Amino acid sequence: MYIMAFGALLGGLDQILGNRFGLGKKFEDGFHLLGPTALSMVGIICLVPLLSQGIQLLLVPLYQRIGLDPGTLGGILAIDMGGYQLSKSLAGSQNIGLYSSIFVSATFGCTISFTIPVGMGMVKEKDKPVFAKGILIGLATMPVALLVGGLFSGLSFITLLIQSSPIFLFSILLGIGIIKYQELSIKLFTIFSRGIQIISTIGIALGAFQYMSGINLLLGLGSIEEAMKVVSSIGIVMLGSLPIAHILQLLLKKPLEWIGKQTKMNSASVTGILVSMVSAVALISMIQDMDERGKIINAAYLVSATALLAAHLGFTFGVEPSMVMPLCVAKFLGGFTSILAGYYLSRGESCE
Repeated sequence: MYIMAFGALLGGLDQILGNRFGLGKKFEDGFHLLGPTALSMVGIICLVPLLSQGIQLLLVPLYQRIGLDPGTLGGILAIDMGGYQLSKSLAGSQNIGLYSSIFVSATFGCTISFTIPVGMGMVKEKDKPVFAKGILIGLATMPVALLVGGLFSGLSFITLLIQSSPIFLFSILLGIGIIKYQELSIKLFTIFSRGIQIISTIGIALGAFQYMSGINLLLGLGSIEEAMKVVSSIGIVMLGSLPIAHILQLLLKKPLEWIGKQTKMNSASVTGILVSMVSAVALISMIQDMDERGKIINAAYLVSATALLAAHLGFTFGVEPSMVMPLCVAKFLGGFTSILAGYYLSRGESCE
């Protein structure tokens, strides 16, 4: 955070001096991206209390009936969007609660409630299919991160397989789909992401109406003011993270070009892998500068490794300090696996 704070100072200074080094433009981009980010996130955050109630009423009894701990259901929300608290409150086992609240919510939950709606809302129309392909690859390889995290949480391998079976089955089906039925999988994913965007828009509309009229059309709806605070904090971080990403590209130009030649990716694609560990939004804003292979690999990497060195690490340090290192290991290994899978499955993509 100190590094990104320094990046905000440099970006603001360069903007005043006329954008001599390109940092001022990135500084401005941080503000410009606040709108698309809010449009994708605010509604979801407003609906989180209702989503939590729905899970408790509809899915918890079903999970209990088939012998699964409902704690894993809480992981459908991002770790810093209520996933941690919901997993803890639903879990019947302390170990399951720890596993879902930290590892499931920081990978699966973050992807469903944050990366998909924000990413599909921000990337250009022409980039949506390759971004979708990358996300699908990342979800298919996500069990690597979850297995590592589950073992760190004190769960036995068999217990972990049983309790995570719905998520693992989902990942296996995605893996089969992206290999055998790629076009259909991407089409279905696009429909799914559009559904999330529609739900988010409904949440924003209801939240805005409640704020301006004082009339609550949907009982239990969260405050749009609180949701905007969350999004604003992300926007503030982008003021520094985007200039820092630009500085990394400038300083590491030659090493990145060398790595790019070896992997057949451009420098923006290689830099994106570093940036994604700090900010998913910063990485998504760079997608347009990447080649096709880079877009796929970076989107895949986002699923497990996003915010590894920033928001998720900071949140975990505040609530479960002993899980900081296990989270880093799990997210890195999951992300590394997704890079390998993305590289293999993008062999036919253009690298121009």
